[in-house]
This record gives sequence, structure tokens and C-alpha cells, in this order.
Amino acid sequence: MRLLALLCFALLLNFELSSCIKLQVTPGSTLELPCFTLLTDFTGPVTWKFNGEVMDHLTPQSSGSTRLKKKGLILSPVTVAHNGTYECSVSENNMEMSLTYDIFVVVANVFTMKIMEGQSGHLPCFFPPFSRVSANAVWVKKTENQETELNLEDRSSDGDMRIEQLYPFDQDQTIILRNAVVTDTGIYKCVSAEGETLSTVYTFIEAAPTEVPYSCSGFSESWEPCLDENSRTGGPMLRESLAEFSMKAYSHLRQSQPSRNLLFSPISIAGALSHLLLGSRGDTRRAIERALFVSHDFHCVHFQMRKLKEKLEGSLQMASQIYYSSGMKLSESFANQSVQYYEAEPTRLLEDSENNTEMINTWVANKTNNRITDLIDSVSPNTQLMLLNAVSFSGQWTVKFNAKPRKGLFTKLNGDLVKVPVLFHQNYVVAMTYNTELGAQVARFGLTGETSLYILLPLTGTLADLQALEEKMTDTAVQQMIDQMTTVSTQRAEVTLPMIRLDVQPDMITLIKKLGLSTLFEDANLCGLNREEKLLLDDARHRAFLTLTEHGVEAGAVTSMTFSRTFPSFSALRPFIMLLWSDQANVPLFIGRVTDP
Repeated sequence: MRLLALLCFALLLNFELSSCIKLQVTPGSTLELPCFTLLTDFTGPVTWKFNGEVMDHLTPQSSGSTRLKKKGLILSPVTVAHNGTYECSVSENNMEMSLTYDIFVVVANVFTMKIMEGQSGHLPCFFPPFSRVSANAVWVKKTENQETELNLEDRSSDGDMRIEQLYPFDQDQTIILRNAVVTDTGIYKCVSAEGETLSTVYTFIEAAPTEVPYSCSGFSESWEPCLDENSRTGGPMLRESLAEFSMKAYSHLRQSQPSRNLLFSPISIAGALSHLLLGSRGDTRRAIERALFVSHDFHCVHFQMRKLKEKLEGSLQMASQIYYSSGMKLSESFANQSVQYYEAEPTRLLEDSENNTEMINTWVANKTNNRITDLIDSVSPNTQLMLLNAVSFSGQWTVKFNAKPRKGLFTKLNGDLVKVPVLFHQNYVVAMTYNTELGAQVARFGLTGETSLYILLPLTGTLADLQALEEKMTDTAVQQMIDQMTTVSTQRAEVTLPMIRLDVQPDMITLIKKLGLSTLFEDANLCGLNREEKLLLDDARHRAFLTLTEHGVEAGAVTSMTFSRTFPSFSALRPFIMLLWSDQANVPLFIGRVTDP
């Protein structure tokens, strides 16, 4: 406390002699800049400027390293960014008085750096504050026998810059040393054009720690068999898990794309992840189980996925596939169970990227009835594992729309009107209601294959109401809506729907990470797939399409105000949510948002 008092007193005496105070401080210290401490009773407004700019966002409670104190300014902790001129101005009795501080942050010029072999490190160097930079500093490496000037455009064998100056002709003359090797150990000096040593950096490159050998010890067993294939609870358990997963995935995807068209097949993504679950062990297995909302002891998850696929065959075609590196030895038990549960025989990748691309896209086209023909444009030679799941749906309206084409005006989120072709029927038989839980008008349209298309209309066409509806779309609320709609009587109404064609490729990698599965890309335990070497997920793709025509719905993917007789119409000519739902299996097949048909 005594040191702080002495500092404040010195500043006060200096003010009496000069209106400009120059101070040198070191990084990490605390500095208090009083504003006219002799005027203890002044009431006029106080203005602080930094390098000529008014500091108008400061309050006594300001967070960060600069904050106000009564009649003063506090810098804590001081950093190089505090270099500059601070001016305090006071208006009092028709007079304006100002006090200026020139702050110089003096950076220590001797450093010790430890860099792990193969990693990158920053070697610091700074010109004195407020000095003019007319030429870059020169970096010199000093060893026992000689001094060598560094080539700041040194490149590695693959062409990447290895030593590079980050900010040429700047106060900051720091360089970055990439992919450090043991021979980079030495003393590095940063010298100005006039010969002044600006910094000395003692640099030590430490050998990288020995990597622990890969081992699948304790994880070599196959997936546990399903001991109760006739259980009546297995199917409902999987359906509940899929419903919860579907709405969680939609929540993540809608947040990353809050206002654009959105479409994905939750059953396709869940099918891909459950296929990968078959080969996962340890913490990775538990992470995928949590993402899919299945319990750890639900050993029949793969058997139930196969039964679900069989149940959906009348309306939805679903197929899984795994491609793996040609140099990898796949577990025989995984290969056998992959065929048993997913009808997918893992396939080795070829040596040529072009052939791999053609092979994978051909598989996708075949499984989606040629609706998706170019899922990928290349396959990296470093790819270890590629997991695919494709679904294809085609359903006809149980009540046909008029074949004669019409045009309508669709109102977008920003209020713009766009002319679009529409499906119209003056006396369409449809179930309609207002769902109070979701706060939306809901209509159910029957399709062949025991499938329904649900369209959810927010109260208005604004982004706020659309997002309010999406916030309420939990798995419980959606299931209650589905159950309610099965009891709503159909009625004849004038129906108008936009004809749409959606083709969306959401970011699967980001979604997988948001589902808590970053470990798949970083440190996956896939010992059920390969017991001899560490295997990481290299790529994940999902692409979905859906068309709404006068014939019906075609879709594909790879991975209570009641409408009474006095309101006999349903017009979806503004943003809406849609659910393609399997009535037979009671699971969502596709979920989408239409904001611009």
C-alpha cells in the first residue's frame, strides 16, 4: 500500500509542473491514472480518450483490463495493448482542463522458450513503443561456434513456411517457428537495423514423449448377442430413442442454420451411428449410446434396427455401408455382424481417389434410386474410414391434388413475396387442428405406405414465431401432437401447398461434435472394428432431398383452436415445418423447414 501511495503522490506533484506525464510500466503491473486530484469537489463531466478516441464504454464495473475509478482510470493488468496516450478532460465553470499521460509498456527483452518437437512456437520481439518502424528487425541464431542470420522465408520439404515473420513492418517483430526439430535449439537474437538487440530468446526443443503403443487389450470381444429377440419392449425402446435423437439433432441443425431451408433424415443419421456403435468400445461406445439415447445394457439395439428396417421396407429403402483403408485389417466379427444386422459388407477403399469417388457415388445413387448421384467429389488418400447410410422414400397422396398447375405467392421471412407453383384442392379431405402445446396450426396429409406428411404452421410468417415453434418441438411435444392428430376427424377444406424441391447437405461433422462425439475424430476406441491400429473417423456426410408434387412426396437422404367448418382452408404459403412420419413404425423419417421454396 505504501508503494501505491508514493506513486500517486509523485503523479500529483508532476501535474503541478506539467500537463503531460510520461510513464514507463512493465506488463502485468497495475497503474492508476488520477484525473485532477486537486479538484476534489469538481462536478463537471469527465471524458477519457485513448489515442484520440473517446473511451465511452467504461463503467466502474467494467470487466477487462481497463476500468473507471472515482475521478481516475485503472489499468490492470497492464499489457502491450495499453501503449499509448491517455487524455482526461474536465468541464468546470465554463472552463475545460485536460491532463495527458503517455504510457510506455516496457517488455522484458530476455525470454526462455520450451517447444515440443514437432510443435510450433512464437519467438517474441518488439520495437520500443512509439518508435518509427522503417525496416524489419533481423533475427540471428547463435550457437557455440557461430551466429547465423535466419531466413524468414524458410520452407519445409512440403513447401510450407517453417520460419515466418508474423507482422512485417510492425512494432511486433515476433516470428513463428513451425514443426520444431531438436537442432533448432539455440539462442535467438532479434536485432534492429541500427544494431540494437531488441530481444534474446533462449530456445530449447524438447523431444516429443514416446507414444503409448496402441492396444485393444480388454476390448477385443464382439458385440453382446441379443438374448431376448422376442421381447415386446425392444421395439418401443428403440422408437423412443429415435424420437429423442431426432428432435435433438434438429435442435442442433436449426441453430446452425436459423433461417434457411433445412432437411435431414434422422433415421439415416441414427442408422449410420448405430452401425458405427457396433464396432465401438469403452468410452467411445458410451458416447455413441448417449448420443443415440440408448442405454448401455440395450444389447438388442442392432437387432431392433434390423427389424425397424424390415418394417419400413414398404415405404422407405435404407442401406448402410462402411468403406475402410486398404491397409487396414478389419475385425472378422465386426464384418460378420455388419452383414447380420445392417446387410452391409464392409468394403476396402481402392488405391486411386478417382476410382474411390466413383465407387462410393455409384453406391449412393443405387441406394437412392438415382436421386443423389454425387455425394462426394473426392476421397483423401489419408482416409481411414468412411461410413454411409442412404434412405429413399416415395409416396403417393391418398387424396390427389388437382393436376392443373397454379401459381401462388409465398411470403418469405423478410416479407418478400415470391411466385411459386402450388398444389391446390378446393375440397381436400384433411385432418387439421391447432396444437396449443406447439402453438401452431397442424395439418396431416396421408401418403401411401402407411406414412403421413405433417405440416406445422407458426402463428405468423416471422422468424420469431418460427423459432418459437422450433423451441417447443421436443420429442414429447411432437409425439403428443402425432397422437392427437390420429384422433382428429378429417374434413373437407381448401388446401394450398407450395410445390417444393429441397436438396440440402447439412454439416454432419459439426452435428456429430455437437452430439458429444468429438472423440470419433480425435481418439476413438473402435477396437471392435480394428484391433491392430488406432482408427479415426475421417469423414461423415449427409445429404437429403425432398420433392412435393401433385403426385406425392419423394425424399431421400444419404446418412387448441380447432379448424372448424367456419375456417375451411389450410394455406402453407409462408415458412413452415414439416415431418415425414411413418405411421406403421411411429418414427420420423425426415424433418425439414421450408423458408424459401
